Amino acid sequence: MPQTHTTSTVRKAAVGTLVRRTVQGATALRGGRVWHPTPYQVFGFLFYLVMLLAYWAVPLCCDAGQHAAVVERLSANLLHPRHPMADLPGAGSPYYSPYAVAQGAFARLTGLGGWEVVRLAGPLNLLVLLTGIGRFVRVLTPRPWAPVLALGAMTLLWGTERAWWSGYLSLMSMTGNLGYPSAFAIGLTFWAWAWTGVRARGEGLVRYVGPSGLPGFAGYAGLGALYGLILLIHPITAAAAVLGAVAFVTGWQRGWGAAVAVRWGLAAGTAVLVAAWWPYFDVFALAGNRSVDWMHRRLYEQLLGQFWLALLGLPALWLRRRRGSWRDPLVLLFALDCLLVGYGWFSGHYTYGRILGLTLVPLQFALAVELAAPRPWGRARRVLGGAAVAGACVGFLTVQGGAVVPRALDPIGLEQPSRWPSYAWVARHVGKGEVIISDGHFAPRSIPGYGPNLAAPIWPDPALDERVRERRVADVRAYLSPTSTRAERITVARRYHARWLLLTRWKRVPEEAVVVAWSGTSGEVLARIG
Repeated sequence: MPQTHTTSTVRKAAVGTLVRRTVQGATALRGGRVWHPTPYQVFGFLFYLVMLLAYWAVPLCCDAGQHAAVVERLSANLLHPRHPMADLPGAGSPYYSPYAVAQGAFARLTGLGGWEVVRLAGPLNLLVLLTGIGRFVRVLTPRPWAPVLALGAMTLLWGTERAWWSGYLSLMSMTGNLGYPSAFAIGLTFWAWAWTGVRARGEGLVRYVGPSGLPGFAGYAGLGALYGLILLIHPITAAAAVLGAVAFVTGWQRGWGAAVAVRWGLAAGTAVLVAAWWPYFDVFALAGNRSVDWMHRRLYEQLLGQFWLALLGLPALWLRRRRGSWRDPLVLLFALDCLLVGYGWFSGHYTYGRILGLTLVPLQFALAVELAAPRPWGRARRVLGGAAVAGACVGFLTVQGGAVVPRALDPIGLEQPSRWPSYAWVARHVGKGEVIISDGHFAPRSIPGYGPNLAAPIWPDPALDERVRERRVADVRAYLSPTSTRAERITVARRYHARWLLLTRWKRVPEEAVVVAWSGTSGEVLARIG
């Protein structure tokens, strides 16, 4: 029989490229569909593997102890957890978010400890982040290489000084921050921006039209619920997420009328209701809380050194503004972010500086979209591309490269991730819920993650009056003073039911304490208070 030839049909799908053609044999039984991965699927998968290897190779540090402590308290009592770091009630602590409660339930079901659960959260958070980036960039442009370039810009174009804060997702900071709630919240933010952009442009609204012909509201209510979830998981990320929503609705929504206003009003109302419904803490009370502003002033003082490479995206943003209008969403988002960061500086509410990590996104992603344009390139784009490559190399060689290049394979001495000591040896002697008095930098930030409590919590928490926390800090400082008397130390230990001391090698063990164990690595000493 003569063969029938048909024209090949190519369809770009969200999950790859499908090619339909006439075939014979076994392949014909599968409908002639041949799947080809997109560039982002290939490079995103490779990045996922490399980043996870780097993440697993570095010991958890910094805020990980706090998040592990939250999991421990929820695992012990899911409905009424104690304070994350002290033997005190935990009602009102913003650490008890839906994300943390899910982790606590997982720990309770599996029997895993807080440190293990935080470590295992990394792969999930990275998956949500990478898929969110891919979906968000596809809303901005159909150019297939744009998500790849956006991922590279987001992880490399920061600065030449290390920026290591929760919510900062450069290549280096990912080695420590992937297991944090902020990483999950940022991934959800990219998804929320993508869905907001789709609805603002009117794409896919046919699916949300009910039998009566009126626009359906389920999609907008779901979008609002997503923003409410982000607000509960990481409030400062939610501030940037809301600015992004405003930018996309303002920039792309056309034909404002009663129906449009009702739909977006439903989304906003649902977000507020979801956040207000959460029983563990009042997220709206955090807006005026200034207890952590003092520690965030450094964000502004180190701004230029930590972020200047991202300024390579300014020409791309300027081109978007010139070709379109001030209503371009990335242009609007960058302007709104800068206004909020500026407000944080002038008002002294420095905590708003935490959105600086997401403030770079419009710069980085605008640059990626511009450089993903098909060739031939004009002179201006070639210069911009060369500058971007040079900036990425500078970022990799000065700060970011040590995250993925092992020290044994490093020929030039790249900066390496922080490596904190483990305190599992302490947990073998100190029971969960027992109180420790500790000094130094690492131990007080790590020990609560194993289950014990501190006499004086390190970080402010709305669940504990800041004056009470400062009084506890002063008592511990007095206990550890070389001029303290035995009677004074016993009074402090009894006041907070402290049974253990964990001291650095520079501190003298009090006469009433008995040494139980010590670390051959850090020289720290664990002693029981007599």
